[in-house]
Amino acid sequence: MPRNFLLVFAGCAVLALSLSGQEKHFRVGRAPSAEELRHWGITVLPDGAGLPQGSGTAIRGERVYRDQCAGCHGDNGEGHQPLGPRLKGGIGSLRSADPIQTIGSFWPYATTVWDYIYRAMPYTQPGTLSANDTYAVTAYLLYLNGIILRNEVMNRETLPKVKMPNREGFVPDPRPDVTAPVRH
Repeated sequence: MPRNFLLVFAGCAVLALSLSGQEKHFRVGRAPSAEELRHWGITVLPDGAGLPQGSGTAIRGERVYRDQCAGCHGDNGEGHQPLGPRLKGGIGSLRSADPIQTIGSFWPYATTVWDYIYRAMPYTQPGTLSANDTYAVTAYLLYLNGIILRNEVMNRETLPKVKMPNREGFVPDPRPDVTAPVRH
């Protein structure tokens, strides 16, 4: 009898401790600010819908890149593993024995490049680039990959018109519940 009592008591104690542990608040992190929510609360589509006002060229983007991106991605987009992947080159290599995935060789839409940079870069302070700086860095990376000219202005009208080398390299989503076609 005492052994059964001890087992029941131990079981109740374990249950009580596990339930009380669920009530703890660890106070890790913080609620996002209204500005952070506004910054992250955009959806950028391949046709440019959702892009904010702003503009930039590769000329301006080179300065922003050197200040904000080169530490991880190298002075010329060659990458610094494991910090940051290579960003230029590799065009036409995806079907080779040594494929190189970069912005120029893999990404199908320039608007997706812009969106990723705006939300996730720089790595140490994601989401801190302005729309103008993001357009400029995107232009610089497109220029490094030989996709646009150095002085071409990228903005919400021109960026969606950029023809990425691998745009046709993706298979359309055949699921019947996906009704919104990608607009080019």
